[in-house]
Amino acid sequence: MALAASPPRGRLARLLLVLVLLTMSAALPRGAALGLKVPFSPRDVLPVLPRQVAWPLMNTLHSAVDLLPSYVAAVTPGAPSSAAWSGACFAQNEAAIELTPGDRNGTNVGGAVLRLKTASAHSWTCMDLYVFATPYRITWDYYFSAREHTLEIKSWEEEAELEYVKQHGISVFLMPSGMLGTLLSLIDVLPLFSNTAWGQNSNLAFLEKHMGASFEKRSQPWVANIRKEDIQSGDFLALSKIRGRWGGFETLEKWVTGAFAGHTSVCLKDEKGDLWVAESGSENEKGEEVIAIVPWDEWWAAALKDESNPQIALLPLHPDVRAKFNESAAWDFCTEHGWKALWLS
Repeated sequence: MALAASPPRGRLARLLLVLVLLTMSAALPRGAALGLKVPFSPRDVLPVLPRQVAWPLMNTLHSAVDLLPSYVAAVTPGAPSSAAWSGACFAQNEAAIELTPGDRNGTNVGGAVLRLKTASAHSWTCMDLYVFATPYRITWDYYFSAREHTLEIKSWEEEAELEYVKQHGISVFLMPSGMLGTLLSLIDVLPLFSNTAWGQNSNLAFLEKHMGASFEKRSQPWVANIRKEDIQSGDFLALSKIRGRWGGFETLEKWVTGAFAGHTSVCLKDEKGDLWVAESGSENEKGEEVIAIVPWDEWWAAALKDESNPQIALLPLHPDVRAKFNESAAWDFCTEHGWKALWLS
């Protein structure tokens, strides 16, 4: 009979020391309460623990919620005072922005320098992770030392971005769980984008865990034969993609918005009785979002071939509502804001 090998005494001693320090740190109040700085917080030292100990704890402390940034301030040039807030690591933070002259592609749009001061960290090993955003750009940076930091924007994308910053400033978002927490939360999210059975099961498990939504496997045939003659203008199509890239995006979209469908479409019949599907989310050659109007046969064939495995529900209008549905007005709206296509590639 074979016996399991015992861990070396040196390794066991180091493990016990880390566990003792971890327990003591967890029991201590935060540094601000005592006017002192603790060496570390329990979350900061989890990565140095053995995997068998660290991973269960990290999975308990972190989830997909940690991916959501928290808005903390808008930094505007020429503001009477610096923007200030309390971070996850540093209790005292201030930021100011200074516009700088410059030249880009023959224009004089210029740029800016964002100066951010950090102070009063709650431990020696923590850090704050930030996202800086305007409608024209998103950038990020992280800080683990108490001092003044600078973030340079060499040039604005265009004059409109400069005007936006002058009026509204640069938005500052804090990732509350820091670098480690944000990375760990990805463990809960990355499988959603896998175009495999594992990815599909991950999407279903995510929706059940975070939204209480469950998908019941229907009996065969898994694809119902829908007669076009039974579909009328105004009938509603609810789609839920559950695997691959779009399945992952739709799962997160449902979670954030509280919706149970990732995409919706409306059926319309023309004056000849031909059936079309009107759906938003497409772009024309100018990059503008439009309503695409696609023949039913092509739309349905594409849905059956879609690798994201869309679950589609046809929801007919109630007879009372159908009697009030203005088909001609619906066509006018869709053609004004969209375009017809034989097929969307």
